[in-house]
Amino acid sequence: MQKAKIMDKEAISRAITRISHEIIEKNKGIDNVCIVGIKTKGIPLAKMISKKIEQIEQVEVDCNFIDITRYRDDITHDKIMSTVDENFNLDIENKTVVLVDDVLYTGRTIRAALDYIIDNGRPKLIQLAVLIDRGHRELPIRADYVGKNVPTSKNEFIQVMLNEDGEEDSVIICE
Repeated sequence: MQKAKIMDKEAISRAITRISHEIIEKNKGIDNVCIVGIKTKGIPLAKMISKKIEQIEQVEVDCNFIDITRYRDDITHDKIMSTVDENFNLDIENKTVVLVDDVLYTGRTIRAALDYIIDNGRPKLIQLAVLIDRGHRELPIRADYVGKNVPTSKNEFIQVMLNEDGEEDSVIICE
């Protein structure tokens, strides 16, 4: 059940623009910076950030995507323990990797993404960009770039809807 709409298309666009500028500022440009979206909603957000940085800096930004399913700690099936993903074709050695996801909650998805990245190379630095930080961390993880902080109760959840899904760009709190 929808409780409240907390971001519309314009608010999401402003957050992406701000995050993109912050990434450029914090890294003193985009040399050796790559954007990596976490499947599922991190992918379109990573594309949006990458495109915005390219518009601002007039330089193409390396962008790729990861599926961290086999690294999750909440799946009971046997995990495939291959250390390198042949589908991940981005050179991250000595680069600044900006992980992108839609909602930061417990931190477990980000922990899995960190494991994935480390198994596929040794970056110079890993940063985290999220559209929404809703709190309730179970692990000591924090975002470097946040679109919006949204305190929630544990029985609420955040739903990010993006045009890519055939939906209107918005973020809502549901119960």
